[in-house]
Amino acid sequence: MHILGVAVIGCGGISKAHVEGYQALGQECEIRCLCDIYPQKMESLKQQYMLGNLVEVEDYHQLLDRKDIDLVSICLPPSLHCQVSVDFLRAGKHVLCEKPMAPSLAECDIMMKAEIESGKMLSIVSQNRFKTDTMRMKALIEGGKLGKVLLARVNSMWWRGSKYYDLWWRGTYEKEGGGCTLNHAVHQIDILVWLLGMPQSVYSVMSNVAHTNSEVEDLSLSILTYPGMLAQVDAALVDHDEKQEFFFACEKATVGIPWMVKACKQRPNGFLEPNLEQERELNRFVETLPMLEKERHAAQIEDVVQAVLSDRTPCVTSKDGRNAVELISAMYKSATCTHSVILPLESEDPFYTQEGMMRHAVRYYKKQQSVDNLEDAGITL
Repeated sequence: MHILGVAVIGCGGISKAHVEGYQALGQECEIRCLCDIYPQKMESLKQQYMLGNLVEVEDYHQLLDRKDIDLVSICLPPSLHCQVSVDFLRAGKHVLCEKPMAPSLAECDIMMKAEIESGKMLSIVSQNRFKTDTMRMKALIEGGKLGKVLLARVNSMWWRGSKYYDLWWRGTYEKEGGGCTLNHAVHQIDILVWLLGMPQSVYSVMSNVAHTNSEVEDLSLSILTYPGMLAQVDAALVDHDEKQEFFFACEKATVGIPWMVKACKQRPNGFLEPNLEQERELNRFVETLPMLEKERHAAQIEDVVQAVLSDRTPCVTSKDGRNAVELISAMYKSATCTHSVILPLESEDPFYTQEGMMRHAVRYYKKQQSVDNLEDAGITL
């Protein structure tokens, strides 16, 4: 059996989820290389997970020609995703790239072109798809158990303190690409598009209400238009309750992630009456659907490894990653230009490129404070 050689590029906080995912697969893969501009981060990761005798480099270019590397996890700031992914794809490596795919549609298209030309696989991290409630909702909607979806509401609620944006690459359009809409709500936006498809148009408003060391937004509200349906996506970094939720009001019931169900039928006067029989029927059906043995990063990494070993398409493709970035780019355009934006975005649109985005985007504050190393700064996630 061929053992996949893995390299992890970037040894910050999210790299731990990748290491744990690969280690959970046993002998199917082996982490052989780490890369980070901070040697202490590599050494800390190596010691924490007892990674043994592996190669540590500060420049990823040193790994491009290695024949013992088959798959690369890219855990870098968004501004680096495109170039590093393209370089590894052209070097004949499969790539699993952290979200968001890239800060702009133009970079997404460059990455997809390199994927096609190399014949290698590019998958984008969307770990929240790989949760039991999310997979079950996919089966419910696609199986017609709920009837037509009439309204979707998405809450991407997070809390981040003022020190969060002290890290050097956060809080700027140049390095981070955007704020909570791109880097936090991308999880929920990806799932929404996966479940319901791309909308026809979007109208968004954004602001920065609590993070003065950041030029990007910490709050955004969006209304999406579909044929016969509306959706609402709210994203924030100021919610002390930190809830990531979905609600779907459908013809036969209202359901949610985390799982909840409410059903009603109408009285003669048109008002509601609880439909407990319908709720029980939907609960029984959901309980027949399988539970995932693994969830989140561990489950997606297993899917990616199996896709490489069996030469199949992964569950999350580069096109999926691009879809999320396209919708988010339209949200930024709408909030900046204060009007509804029709999808899809064309290549001549100013918000197709990061340069265009940076020329037009609202800068709420000027970043004044910057530290090089998350661990040295004492910032926690």
